[in-house]
Amino acid sequence: MKIMLLIPVIWILLASCGGNGSSSGKNPYTADDSKKEANGNPSYDPNRGEGKFTHVDIPAALDAGMAANGKRTFDVKCGSCHKLTTEKLVGPGWQGVTQRHTPEWIMNFVTNTDAMLNKDPKAQALLELCLVRMPNQNLSDDEARALYEFMRQNDGAK
Repeated sequence: MKIMLLIPVIWILLASCGGNGSSSGKNPYTADDSKKEANGNPSYDPNRGEGKFTHVDIPAALDAGMAANGKRTFDVKCGSCHKLTTEKLVGPGWQGVTQRHTPEWIMNFVTNTDAMLNKDPKAQALLELCLVRMPNQNLSDDEARALYEFMRQNDGAK
């Protein structure tokens, strides 16, 4: 009987974890959305991937505070499947990821995982290599950007 009472509470807690965490409604990571196909849909860019991030400004200097936030996100949502070395765990190792992929591709992949795995050739190649589909972690735009900064730090950015 107690379990039946806990189910609605658990459901409410899980549902409240969603959302993108953005209150302004403006996405600071997008810029040029003018590239569209004849049918009005945005054209597909394999360097950008599938998603809303068309341009991400990355300063030369590492933002240590943002990287620390990204490390927390990694520890909670990514670290059980990814190592910070080149070694594959469940998913590929993260060392060198910022040299292999653009910021836009990475941020689109971590925020729009399902669409990327369905459409993007690089994401599909990773799926073939790992044999396990990455779950959608419901990252906000700011979490994705902080996670990218942590990836940069892991790759030696200062």
